[in-house]
Amino acid sequence: MNNGNVKKKKKHIFYFDALRALAITCVIMIHVLARLKGNVMVFYDGTLNFNWVFGDFFYVTTVIGVDLFLMLSGALLLGREWNIKSFLGKRLPRIIEPFIFWGIVLSLFVISIQYFNPGFLHVIDGFNITNIVNFIIGAWRHTSWGFGPFWFFWMIFGIYLIMPIFNKWLLHADLKEAEYFLVIWLITCIFDYTLFINFPIKITYFSGPIGMVVAGYYLRHTQRKIFTNKYLPIILIVGVIACEIYASFLLSSPTKLVKFDRYSIFSAIEVIGVFLLFRNFSDIKINNKFLKVPDKIFHSSVASIAKYSYGIYLLDQVIINLVIRVLKVCHFNGYKSSIILAFILSFGVCWLIMAIFNRIPYVNRVIGAK
Repeated sequence: MNNGNVKKKKKHIFYFDALRALAITCVIMIHVLARLKGNVMVFYDGTLNFNWVFGDFFYVTTVIGVDLFLMLSGALLLGREWNIKSFLGKRLPRIIEPFIFWGIVLSLFVISIQYFNPGFLHVIDGFNITNIVNFIIGAWRHTSWGFGPFWFFWMIFGIYLIMPIFNKWLLHADLKEAEYFLVIWLITCIFDYTLFINFPIKITYFSGPIGMVVAGYYLRHTQRKIFTNKYLPIILIVGVIACEIYASFLLSSPTKLVKFDRYSIFSAIEVIGVFLLFRNFSDIKINNKFLKVPDKIFHSSVASIAKYSYGIYLLDQVIINLVIRVLKVCHFNGYKSSIILAFILSFGVCWLIMAIFNRIPYVNRVIGAK
């Protein structure tokens, strides 16, 4: 199948919004788990007990958040007629402006909390211009307190820089050539990011996030019968989750929690399954009328989360850190309940902040709302 036969549709596609909303939901949960992973380790006793599986399940199912964002980039942007100047001129400001804006605003917010309540938070050694500027620069370099997720900006910036080259290739390539690329990419997922051993052939230029981008393009457009099978996504998702939980359990110990890389073969298969599940959703025989009616609360909520997803991503770690500190101050230390409560509060606060800032003229242009 040649790309010339792919119809270019400009109509709004809901499953893309749904995938983006799921992606940011996964990101927030994985960041919550990263802060509370010590609560999971205490339940490792050499048996697959419920508490261990509970914590590990949430990690395994939500580690694909960044992968979903990458797949969506490929599905939405690749295989289209555009030139480098127009693409970069449109896309780069969308990620740069929110990155700069939230780096400054969140930094000043965090520093203000320390200023008014030094017993609650300590992020800088003194309230002078040098320390404040260094903290803001550290935020942009994802080294300051609460700004770890800002690494995503630098990764997606690099993806956008290479994307015009891949787009030109895919515009003139058959989908079988994309399959060739993806087969080699999956090999790198096995060796580089799962087994962590060097493959004899140097194929690192096929590895990493760019494979997710090409996979998103391919899965959107391919009509291979196997990928339209309504049972395949469920088999892939359930199978890989079970395998990854068991593999993590076997390799972990009371002092070491083993987690696989976001670009591992486990994550690659899981995110492929999730993408196909959403793409083929209409073929699944369930009562999905509720999900298809555009004026329902569910539909509008998903669209809203998708709209704010990039801004929420930049906000979430600072908010999560503060929420968890508040919960600890309130002596809320329940294992399963603390994970769920921290997630709900963090998600709700981030969403609310974005909704409020989106109502402010001019500011709403730079907060990361598409």
